[in-house]
Amino acid sequence: MAKILNVTHLKKTYSSGSKELTVLDDISFDVEAGDTFAIVGPSGSGKTTLLGLCAGLDQTNSGTIELCGVPLNTLNEDERALLRNEKVGFIFQDFQLLPTLTALENVCVPLELQGNKNAKKASMELLKKVGLADRYHHYPSQLSGGEQQRVALARAFSNQPSILFADEPTGNLDEETGEKVVQLLFELNKEAGTTLIIVTHDLELARMNKHILRLKGGRIMANERTVEA
Repeated sequence: MAKILNVTHLKKTYSSGSKELTVLDDISFDVEAGDTFAIVGPSGSGKTTLLGLCAGLDQTNSGTIELCGVPLNTLNEDERALLRNEKVGFIFQDFQLLPTLTALENVCVPLELQGNKNAKKASMELLKKVGLADRYHHYPSQLSGGEQQRVALARAFSNQPSILFADEPTGNLDEETGEKVVQLLFELNKEAGTTLIIVTHDLELARMNKHILRLKGGRIMANERTVEA
């Protein structure tokens, strides 16, 4: 199968006063189109930083990332944003919904940026799939955490992304709500045929994916195929 993400000898450092802090060091892996892929590791291991780099939200110090066949280091900020809008979906732990927009309007945003004239109709269909058709006119402050994450799920799939990045998608949810969100996430993903990359502390969630990348101290400890998936 085609590789949708290829990471080669990636390194990311930050300056901390007079010192240089290495967050990721010599990271190399690839992901095939249609795969499900979990990134796990203790706090501070570089998981979220790696996810952001792979999605083109930040730039590496060295090494290369090829996303959907495009080397990210050859793109400027505007070009990376365009690639994300066309090919990438993102789910955040803290939902990242726009507070002044309704649930429907939040889901519409990626489609409207693409100039899709059927944005509202397509967004309502997605809200139906996540069980929120009757809450479309509510603002984020009027929704529970689980409902906000379901709106975020609908928004992430609205532009029919080739690859979806999820950063601790159940981190702010109770166990029961988190299980429902995970079920929805994998159902929508299977239906859309999207590549899924999840950062998580939840090893049960990680084992639902075909591959697990284990990080520690900014380096890869293991890259394994799961038995359960």
